[in-house]
Amino acid sequence: MLHSDLTDQYRPGDSLIHPLDPRVKTVAALLMILVTSLTPAGAWPAFGLLLLSLTTISLAARLGPVFAMKRAFIAFPFALAALPVLFTTPGAALLHLPIVDWPITAAGLVRFGSLLLRMWLAVQAGILLTAATPFADLTWALGELRMPRPLVAIIAFMYRYLFVLADEGLRLLRARSARSASQPGSRRPSIAWQGRVAGGMVGSLLLRALERSERVYSAMLARGYDGQVRLHRRFSMSTLDWAALAAGSAAAGLVLLAGR
Repeated sequence: MLHSDLTDQYRPGDSLIHPLDPRVKTVAALLMILVTSLTPAGAWPAFGLLLLSLTTISLAARLGPVFAMKRAFIAFPFALAALPVLFTTPGAALLHLPIVDWPITAAGLVRFGSLLLRMWLAVQAGILLTAATPFADLTWALGELRMPRPLVAIIAFMYRYLFVLADEGLRLLRARSARSASQPGSRRPSIAWQGRVAGGMVGSLLLRALERSERVYSAMLARGYDGQVRLHRRFSMSTLDWAALAAGSAAAGLVLLAGR
């Protein structure tokens, strides 16, 4: 019995977005991410149009206007890697920090803000894609879009068996707790002891994962697996799908024009 619930972020519904062909939704999300990356720094009208487009899609999917916005903030800590652009970008100095002698420039602030917005908007596009598309349909769409089959299989099984690995980790933590009982008032184990135990747990988890993967793969071969995941549901492009693809392309072109 599994105790880890790492189910996908799909939100079932009967909106205008959910019944679209997964290939259309995948292409639209990738196009949105591409346009976001191509938007020049400081093109605030273009960023505003991107945010408006994503909010419209979120409303059309009946997810609410801030569904993706709130969840996309998880990407902000990764922006710390771009902090040096505040100081290294040539331009007029805006602020001198007391600790370092490097001033924050106006051009650096614009560039850093644009990087934050690009990251935030791109993550929103991915969140909306996974929220309106079941993961199995998404991997099928990637295969239909000519992504290499081994890569699609790796993505699919990495996601599907992630909860199995998490459950193995929970078993190891439970075993450690059962063997590390302490009396009230007793002293906590040293950091060195905890480090040795943690290292042993990581090694044991690796061995268990390798053994489990061999058993899973043998079971898959016994059931006729040939490297391709098949769906019972069949998809075909409808008039609504073509219209949605055209609307997405038009929106992307409008954003690029606004970014000039």
